[in-house]
Amino acid sequence: MSTQSMMDRFQAAKFSVAGQGLAKVVCKATTEEIIGPKKKHLDYLLQCTSEPNVSIPQLANLLIERTQHPNWVVVFKSLISVHNLMNYGNERFTQYLASNNCTFNLGGFMDKTAFDMSTAIRRYAKYLNQKAFSYRQMAFDFCKVKRGKDDGLLRTMNTEKLLKALPCLQQQIDTLIEFDTSPNELTNGVMNAAFLLLFKDLIRLFACYNDGIINLLEKYFDMNKKQCKEGLEIYKRFLVRMDKVSEFLRVAENVGIDKGDIPDLAKAPASLLDALEQHLAQLEGKKAGSPPGNNAM
Repeated sequence: MSTQSMMDRFQAAKFSVAGQGLAKVVCKATTEEIIGPKKKHLDYLLQCTSEPNVSIPQLANLLIERTQHPNWVVVFKSLISVHNLMNYGNERFTQYLASNNCTFNLGGFMDKTAFDMSTAIRRYAKYLNQKAFSYRQMAFDFCKVKRGKDDGLLRTMNTEKLLKALPCLQQQIDTLIEFDTSPNELTNGVMNAAFLLLFKDLIRLFACYNDGIINLLEKYFDMNKKQCKEGLEIYKRFLVRMDKVSEFLRVAENVGIDKGDIPDLAKAPASLLDALEQHLAQLEGKKAGSPPGNNAM
């Protein structure tokens, strides 16, 4: 039995009569029915991002308009639809959001019928804003870049670019982790659809992050003092995020996501941090002209 409201049906009919096929599908993807957006509607919108005769600004603005709806289900499904298009659609969709500074102004969103869902929406919108901001800063999507030892983007990046990219990536991971849900809050198809997209992003982001940190450690002892200070702070933040990422992944495991999809995060030895700190201390000691023996204090 469909739980689509009369207003949903009226809106879809209105768009159909006006011949606005795109608007009609956006409306159908973001109904008040408490399930994730239907695959057939998302597939249509994904295809639209690659069609030369489809206006990306119109598509983006239709979805942004739906996030201004008072009903939490409509707003949440609009954000999920945007997230799908950013991840799986043509890159020009994300380029448009990033270059035109399209933000979801939902920091004050509240549907009094669903306090928990309203909180989740505010956090989810903040993450999507950060995802677009990262793209604007770096001109690429961290979730889509090549990863791995031989040709991974962050694995082979030069020092200057790496020290710019890693803080940006850390901020995106931080904002994602702030979604901060528990298994007993994943109680409906809308929330579950958002969580699954966030989980998939986190796996990609962390793999990219790991590539960048390995690259940083390989370059660290050849960096100048200023770069070493930046690099050391980045590495310390990485160690903190390891724990936070692990917590998020435990939630994924508890809600039944296949363990094979969840990476095992091995902790770095404390001796490694000690070695990095000692190297920076030596550089600062030499710069200050103090005897090398005093730097161990």
